[in-house]
Amino acid sequence: MALAALAQAVAGLGPVMLERLEGLVAIESGSHHGPGIDAAGDRLEALWRGLGFIAARKNIGAAADLRCFNRSAGAPGRLLILGHLDTVWPAGTTADWPFATAGNTATGPGIGDMKAGLIMAHAAIEALLAVRGRMPGEIRMLLVPDEELGSPRSRPHIEAAAEWADWVLVMEPARPDGAVIAARGAVGALIATAEGTSAHVLNRATGASAVSHLADKIAALEALTDPALGTSVSVGIIRGGDARQVIPRQCELHIDLRAPTAVAAEALLAQVNHILAAPGIQGVTVTCAGGITRPAFPTSASAGIFPRAARIAAELAIPYGATTTQGGSDGSFAAALGRPTLDGLGPICLDTCSRRERILLPSLHDRTVLLAALIADLSANPESPPAWH
Repeated sequence: MALAALAQAVAGLGPVMLERLEGLVAIESGSHHGPGIDAAGDRLEALWRGLGFIAARKNIGAAADLRCFNRSAGAPGRLLILGHLDTVWPAGTTADWPFATAGNTATGPGIGDMKAGLIMAHAAIEALLAVRGRMPGEIRMLLVPDEELGSPRSRPHIEAAAEWADWVLVMEPARPDGAVIAARGAVGALIATAEGTSAHVLNRATGASAVSHLADKIAALEALTDPALGTSVSVGIIRGGDARQVIPRQCELHIDLRAPTAVAAEALLAQVNHILAAPGIQGVTVTCAGGITRPAFPTSASAGIFPRAARIAAELAIPYGATTTQGGSDGSFAAALGRPTLDGLGPICLDTCSRRERILLPSLHDRTVLLAALIADLSANPESPPAWH
């Protein structure tokens, strides 16, 4: 199969891809907006059913369902494509930030992270079917509703699907320079809750301030950050107290942890717990919930796929490369299990998770061709590099 034939097939899908993307971005699907997440899932389910995929949905104890689309041609090779339906944007965002195009960019809530990637995954298979007339093995598309929250409910389903797969491709956006994600650090999230005793400020001796107890620990926690080691501890939320004139009985800290490896993450977590457990104000106790929520994604997991994608990108003459990030994704779960995984296969995205988030429209075409060609190559040549003619 010629790479040029795939490129032509994807080019023919260009207008409909943009139309589908506009429709998907218009559906508000913030992580806490279950009806919107399900509406986005319904829209994509209809598209995948149109390609002959069997659709299944599973309630995972949240407002929105997990979706899975599967189709096999009986050929060897099992490919899992990972995506998420939720965005970081609450309902109402499209009122003053709708889908729009300007020059070679398109913008809108969640367009890069990751609605364009979801449209691309479908278009890649659609193009492959148009060119080959058959499926390149068994393909499963798994869409989760809670990725932006750390996939707390979806994780066991992601891991089960990853164990099934021979390869895992993740539709997070590519970096501004075109790089895909070949490795990720570990991510942790903790909530430390302090319980003290309330009292009027004029009776301070009878109270025990939960706020003061935890406040004294914030500087020590954040001092664990070491850019040279790639570790980071940040207190993002401090919440406590009942009234200005009352010694606060309760306080909680929301703590973010980042580390480059699994070993470094466990060491950092132990340091954080040590600080939180250290004595402070008498009469205050501290409990912690959470831990390492995204395992490290080692470079070894992408080593078998990245060079093959790089050769295809070179044939296409498009920007490409590899990067490591401290941010986690659902690909982290697959990679940590030792499954061959490549992340960042969505469009080139700028200013992700900001109101300036936008994708480069040429990359919508180019990287869909790359994705389609990579899928075809993985299924046709499990061990050998791609050889396009």
